[in-house]
Amino acid sequence: MKPGRFKSKGGDPEPMMDINTTPLIDVMLVLLVMLIITIPIQLHAVNLEMPVGAPPTTQEPDKIRIDIDQASIVYWQGLPVAQQELDDKMAAVAAMNPQPVVNIHPNKDAGYAVFANVLSTSKRKGLTKIAVTGSEQFIQ
Repeated sequence: MKPGRFKSKGGDPEPMMDINTTPLIDVMLVLLVMLIITIPIQLHAVNLEMPVGAPPTTQEPDKIRIDIDQASIVYWQGLPVAQQELDDKMAAVAAMNPQPVVNIHPNKDAGYAVFANVLSTSKRKGLTKIAVTGSEQFIQ
């Protein structure tokens, strides 16, 4: 035992300031072993037979715009339509292949019941590509 190492001048033992690095080295060795074991699993290759066919078309789908103005009047491509005419046009569009994208653009002052009716009619007629546009008008 060295004379000045563990005792200070006052007689109290000094705290030991050295870090025990043995647990740190043990953890690093365990992580290294785990890494060595798991590397072959990560490099495992899976052979897949991908289908060969025609490349997808890059043609843009048609777009149909349905507007609802502040007086809750529904417009199909800029022309006002009645409910029955709207139903007929939506049924015709739903039968198309590929189905065009239907953009519903309500005015912020339009009645919600009219918008909900247009949305539910499009769903009921089988339209699957529906977008509600014009949300920037609701930003304060």
